[in-house]
Amino acid sequence: MGDPIIVLDHYYLSITFLITLTIQSISFMISYVLQFDKITDFSGGMNFFILSLITFLFSQSFDLSRNWIVSFSTMLWSIRLAGFLLFRVLKRGQDNRFDEMRSQFFKFAGFWTFQLCWVWLVSWPIIILNSPSVSKNHQGIKSFGTASDIIGLIFWSIGLIIESLADVEKFKWKENQKSNGQDGFPVCRNGTWKWSRHPNYFGEILLWWGIWLMTIESAHNEGISKTASNFIYASIISPIFITLLLMFVSGLPTAERPVQEKVYIKSYQNQINSTENHPSNVSLNQPKSNHLTSTSNQDQDHSWDQFKEYLDSTSILFPIPNSVYVRLPRFVKVWVLFDWPIYRFNEAREGQDLIKSFHASHS
Repeated sequence: MGDPIIVLDHYYLSITFLITLTIQSISFMISYVLQFDKITDFSGGMNFFILSLITFLFSQSFDLSRNWIVSFSTMLWSIRLAGFLLFRVLKRGQDNRFDEMRSQFFKFAGFWTFQLCWVWLVSWPIIILNSPSVSKNHQGIKSFGTASDIIGLIFWSIGLIIESLADVEKFKWKENQKSNGQDGFPVCRNGTWKWSRHPNYFGEILLWWGIWLMTIESAHNEGISKTASNFIYASIISPIFITLLLMFVSGLPTAERPVQEKVYIKSYQNQINSTENHPSNVSLNQPKSNHLTSTSNQDQDHSWDQFKEYLDSTSILFPIPNSVYVRLPRFVKVWVLFDWPIYRFNEAREGQDLIKSFHASHS
């Protein structure tokens, strides 16, 4: 084993940023010129793999168990994610998320810029762990197996399993919906999705906290500088970024309220369709309570009441048995389990405005 290879700086932040910039720029130009989505998510996942592999090889830390485990844990996750996302888009033909931006250069470039930041910032724990400032002093480095290492590995393992299962379960559910409509309910409730409304997000958040936990023991390496130690702790930006991203930007906000509003309007439309040629008489009435409990195709009409029962009995993030979650006090669901009002459509306060907007858009 030789000394670490130093490239641009002692923390590999410059070289990894340039590598990420190159990968995302080339992928953006290909996607924009050819107007397709086949490599959009794939390039993000594989970017993680490339950064982990390159920094591990540059570090020459082939005798350090922590560097091996953290680097290859990240590479395994990235291969799984990139492979699944590539398979999914090839199966579907395109990604509808980009329909409104694919042909708009600056809007589409904005997405790729954000993806660049996502990959680079979230990779910080691996980048800094493998950097010369942390990996060069091998004599005083503890072997993998401290409390933070074990807890981190458990977090990563559970997170990877849950995220992987959730992705496959939702993909199969959507394929069934498309082919034979076996379940008319608007969201997946199979497997891990029975106990959590977003088990994939939970798994993603958990595994990145696990990766960071597996790196922090390096902050106590013998001979490590105070600055390098601070960089290890500062890499907490990785799990914080992914947590904030999924809870406030592209995760829960885009997956909760929009679906609830669609179900509410669907229930309202069913109410209109049940009237006898006088839709104007009920045009601004809110959906009435139906209290549907049957799960047969005949009885499932996407009623708002039925969906509210689902929201009240299914945890928004943490996988919790429905029989337990439904009995929890509301303040526990909100302040401990993160089912905040920002994720909920309030029919009493917002129902009339949504119905008016619906009529305005269909007039």
